[in-house]
Amino acid sequence: MNRKARRIAAKRDLARRSSPSDTIGVPHTVVDLMDKARQSYRQGHGAQAESLCRQVLALMPAHVDSLNLMGIIAQSSGRHKLSVKMLSRAIASDPINAACHYNLGSSYQAVNQHENAATHFKKAIALGLSGNNTEEFITRNPTIATYLDRLEKEQLLLHQTDFFDASGLESIANDLFLRCAMECVVLRGRALEMLLTRLRFAFLRFATANAAAPRPVSDDLVSCLSALALQCFLNEYVYFQTPDETQHSIRLRNLLLEQLNGGCEGEPITLAAVAAYFPLYQLPGADKILKREWPKTIGELITQQLYQPLEELRGASAISALTAIDQGISLQVMRQYEQNPYPRWSLDSQAAALTEEGAQQADVGVEILVAGCGTGRHALQVARQYPKAQILAIDLSVPSLAYARRKTLEAGFNNVAYAQADILKLHAIRRHFDRIEVVGVLHHLADPETGWRILLSLLRPGGEMRVGLYSEAARRGIVEARALIKQRGYRPTRDDIRKCREDIFNSDGDGRWRRITSNADFYSVSGCRDLLFNVMEHQFTIPRISKFLDENKISFLGFEEPQVIQLFQRQFPEAALTDLQQWHEFEKANPMAFRHMYVFSVCKQTHA
Repeated sequence: MNRKARRIAAKRDLARRSSPSDTIGVPHTVVDLMDKARQSYRQGHGAQAESLCRQVLALMPAHVDSLNLMGIIAQSSGRHKLSVKMLSRAIASDPINAACHYNLGSSYQAVNQHENAATHFKKAIALGLSGNNTEEFITRNPTIATYLDRLEKEQLLLHQTDFFDASGLESIANDLFLRCAMECVVLRGRALEMLLTRLRFAFLRFATANAAAPRPVSDDLVSCLSALALQCFLNEYVYFQTPDETQHSIRLRNLLLEQLNGGCEGEPITLAAVAAYFPLYQLPGADKILKREWPKTIGELITQQLYQPLEELRGASAISALTAIDQGISLQVMRQYEQNPYPRWSLDSQAAALTEEGAQQADVGVEILVAGCGTGRHALQVARQYPKAQILAIDLSVPSLAYARRKTLEAGFNNVAYAQADILKLHAIRRHFDRIEVVGVLHHLADPETGWRILLSLLRPGGEMRVGLYSEAARRGIVEARALIKQRGYRPTRDDIRKCREDIFNSDGDGRWRRITSNADFYSVSGCRDLLFNVMEHQFTIPRISKFLDENKISFLGFEEPQVIQLFQRQFPEAALTDLQQWHEFEKANPMAFRHMYVFSVCKQTHA
């Protein structure tokens, strides 16, 4: 299967697995015709499927599923201009349809409009690829699949120098979807990480050889290495390195610095290779990189590794301090998230799926507190939901707040004020709020219940609070991993986190650590530190939550996760969704139900 065949297979799968558009209000004739069109397409009768789609479009010109299928059929027969036309019409009717964006990206790539293709590939990734994961699409590249198979069967060593041949390297470099994915999301999975680790070392050796004897390098190779460097920046250089590889990277970095200090123009391939091992903004004399004009192939690399971090450093001075931070655990937690702001994110998936229906229109004058906002993804979500509210977002870590501030301004929101503060001292600010969001924060306090009560004192009567807490039952595997970390003496440094991850990977033959290695946080330094090396973490139970709510006269409004709620209703059809005793029985039978967190809302009762 070549790359074209792989794309067609992916489109067939998206067409099959993505949910059809809502059929409420759609004539039965259209539903029947569309069912027949899909069946004909699956059976390989493209012309018949196209004819049926045209009949649908005669009845409903903006019918998304038929436009999408028409675009796929046109692609498979090489009519890419028609495909672009059909898929553009589909997106005009349904702007958040991931399948249509992916298919349109493929069409643009086929007609060599790579910028347009990248835009729609990234939009598809942000929208979740219709329930598929990004890594699954990457591994559909037959070249990548072949290399992954070799890694699995041969258990090749990291330092093997002849793993990639020239044609294989070129095939991977030409994969635009892979490049888009590496630029904008942290990729997961042991097999893919092993491949990308070896790909990085191969590029390092290539760039080193090229520095010694410069020769023309294709734009695709430079673009691929640039994207890989961005992936490494996003995951904070979590990939394991051999000592030989580390020495290789240091020598190339030193060569680049000599060139920059000597007034020589370094090669883009050299800069990208160095950026795959060291963040550019931390290099001595990084400002010299900004003084020269670089090709578009590494433009995004320069933006993300230089302009944005430098902007955050400047923006940190605009972060005010609302309280002192001088208590032991608070100081330790602050240092952790100053060293590793969490989570590091690039792609704004909330913006990709934004619809006007989600915004609260009657929120003028509403005051909202986001306590423990981290790098701002949650605060930005609240800003979108309440665009006219006044939002205060606080955190212990100034670097996290500076990251959040930059991302919020980039998104065009100015209704969020970011400030440094300790929840345990927040009563001193003498403000009250209509709504408080505290998700994933209280369990990192020295005394979670004390912090919770302080926040409740800031909530106006009748106000709502959204809370997220770790489940004791769901975190047992993580507690076991922490015992291993303590036993082996791993410290919360990048080098030790790399070693720890390799240890877990290599001892997972029986699936013991599957719940750890399947966790997205395991694939970045800050995520892994938050997951396994956190300086303070409490786990809760539903009875503990219930006891706190009763003692503080707080009304429980319900959990959020729709799938968990559906399962609860099937197992306890007579129970109220606010019955915490029944929820406790449910969790005992389903200990991983709240594997992410308990996320729920409570209401502060009004005084009679």
